[in-house]
Amino acid sequence: MELRRRALEALCLADPERKALQTLHMHSRQDFSIDPAAELAAPAGILLPGHPERPELRPHTEMARRSPATPLGRAVLIHAIAHIEFNAINLALDAIWRFPRMPEAFYRDWLQVAAEEAKHFQLLRAHLRSQGHDYGDFPAHQGQWTMCEKTQGDIVARMALVPRTMEARGLDATPQIQAKLRQVGTGDALAAVEILDVILREEVGHVAIGNHWYRWLCARDGLDPETHYAELTRRYAAPRMRPPFNTQARRAAGFSESELRWLEQS
Repeated sequence: MELRRRALEALCLADPERKALQTLHMHSRQDFSIDPAAELAAPAGILLPGHPERPELRPHTEMARRSPATPLGRAVLIHAIAHIEFNAINLALDAIWRFPRMPEAFYRDWLQVAAEEAKHFQLLRAHLRSQGHDYGDFPAHQGQWTMCEKTQGDIVARMALVPRTMEARGLDATPQIQAKLRQVGTGDALAAVEILDVILREEVGHVAIGNHWYRWLCARDGLDPETHYAELTRRYAAPRMRPPFNTQARRAAGFSESELRWLEQS
């Protein structure tokens, strides 16, 4: 199989379980070829990414917040995170098929990310089911995919504003979510904390991959990565990063001290 074409096929799948399983299968086989020069196009009549009829997609401003102190509130919270992980599968698959003429390591890195995101989605969906719910039971928003669409013609912006901006927000938010769940202290809340431990550890690696390829592209194109990042956040109206920041995780993911200072100051 050719990896980039298979990634596009997986991206088109609407069924979330099939998408996760096909992504994990691609990663497990490791017997694929890679054609970096292929100019691919989405199949006619198919909107990307493929997604199921449920959950209902709403603007993020219309998303209701519920306290994790209640079982329903925790279900809504875990559902929101599951949707983020489902979108993250799509984001990684999109990077594989959309951008030609990159080193093979680029495509292998994003396949690894896609597989780990698929695993995260499966863990969260299984947890939801154990609590009498399922993915699709609550509304969700497409904030991550909106930035993916904005940057579809600019691989430098994609690396800057999806993994090291949108996904890096998860490094900051996850410890706060875990603290609230630990405070609740019920068995399901503590089980969710353990799942989030796995996700946080692996998301550090995903953001690190984004940082690596962003800097590689800046070096290739003669760009200063820090000043260009500030320009890209303005050009594409990236969401403002709000403290508190998980500086330990961000350092582990490859953010420089000057980048961390810029975040605090901006």
